[in-house]
Amino acid sequence: MSEAVSTRVAPAHSTDLLPSLAPLLHEWLPRQRWFAGKGRPVTGFSLVSATEILPVGTGPDAAESGTGLLHLLVRAHQPTMPAQSPDDCYQLLLGVRSVLPPRLAPALVGHVTTGPLAGRTVYEGLRDPRLAELLLERFRTPGTLGALRFDRGGSPIAAGLAPRFLDTEQSNTSLVYGDAFILKIFRRVFPGTNPDLELPLALARQGCGRVPAPVAWFEAAGPEPLTLGVLQPFLSGAQDGWQLALRALAEGRDFTDEAHALGRATAEVHTALAAALPTPALHRSQSEHLAAAMVRRLEAAAQSVPALVPYVPGLRGAFDAVAASGHRGRDRAVQRVHGDLHLGQTLCAADGFWSLIDFEGEPARPLPERRRPQLPVRDVAGMLRSFDYAARSHRPWNDEWAARCRTAYCEGYARASGTDPRGEPELLRAHETDKAVYEVLYEAHHRPDWLPVPMAAIHRLAAGADRLRAPGAPSPSVPHRPHPSRRPSP
Repeated sequence: MSEAVSTRVAPAHSTDLLPSLAPLLHEWLPRQRWFAGKGRPVTGFSLVSATEILPVGTGPDAAESGTGLLHLLVRAHQPTMPAQSPDDCYQLLLGVRSVLPPRLAPALVGHVTTGPLAGRTVYEGLRDPRLAELLLERFRTPGTLGALRFDRGGSPIAAGLAPRFLDTEQSNTSLVYGDAFILKIFRRVFPGTNPDLELPLALARQGCGRVPAPVAWFEAAGPEPLTLGVLQPFLSGAQDGWQLALRALAEGRDFTDEAHALGRATAEVHTALAAALPTPALHRSQSEHLAAAMVRRLEAAAQSVPALVPYVPGLRGAFDAVAASGHRGRDRAVQRVHGDLHLGQTLCAADGFWSLIDFEGEPARPLPERRRPQLPVRDVAGMLRSFDYAARSHRPWNDEWAARCRTAYCEGYARASGTDPRGEPELLRAHETDKAVYEVLYEAHHRPDWLPVPMAAIHRLAAGADRLRAPGAPSPSVPHRPHPSRRPSP
């Protein structure tokens, strides 16, 4: 970068700033893929913090374009619905120019008519390569800027890496810098360290190579820091597990070797997380609490999606079995897990080595819940559901393909961990049921055409069918022996 990073923040602190932007945000924000409050009106905004990363009107081309970059944390106020917050906090990085060049037209937010930016155009700043470069420069020179704090690990960050905006993101936004790094910007932010920073840092300390280690990150200051973004190595040449699975289906190929290797990778990550972070016991009362929480989610989902109602009694049976297992007096260890594991959260290198990414957890759930220790079988259930999603996205539907993948994945997990997730079928069924209920709610709200996919699983799970636990299935513990070696996220 040819210009120094400024720390002047005066216009961003203007009391007129948010009122002048509010009419534009009312139109623009609900249209964004990462906006969580779709279907509810936005009744107002409040400003949490505002920082000028590049003050408007500075730099060599100020007279022509007046380019600036504003960082805003804004609460969007909405009527409350069950399991939803009325005041979600969103991170915005708004570019400011006098005239928006045609190449940036898709990034337009709007034209400001009043306040400190009157007469200027604001736009999605992350789509502007110049501003994206400036953001990387902040990571190269960590420190505090207004309400923001930039930090980094030990890896060097080269200057001048060309940024590339990724259009495929869903609940977040990502930039790739020169095929060397990927920066994930969290759009909906919460007090507390985001698991997508916390867990990869913990895994790096354990020397676990299955997860790219954070290179740098930034947070908003406060009683509890808000994680805003994480810079990690970009696994150039690696392929998304979801796309690999769909390709195998299209070519009529089996995917069991890949599924087995994925099971092994999952077990290695679980083992490293258990070594790095506390593993408290799940006692009888907590088993009952776990089952009760699943029941509450089921009942809330059934109120929102009437198609679930006929299946509620059968699905509750899966959760009642977990509560009953607590009565039998068996304690289980819980630990930190991925929290939203599926094929789209995995990458396979050219040599067949699998990595796990995106440890944020299910974005629709509160951050304290996502940071809570869980049973490892939760991740296993998520991957099993993903194989089903892949099989059902292919025509004709290949049920046997999914069943073979599910079996191979559990076998790979058992070989690496010494514990077969099929050894406690009531836990596996309950977690798979809970995941399918979550998927039904997500698809009904966001992708109604996909709703038949989780509903087919609901039909199977409500009937108590179990394609994994057949006569002669492996016991809960097996010897540790070496083994050769996207779906769209709800």
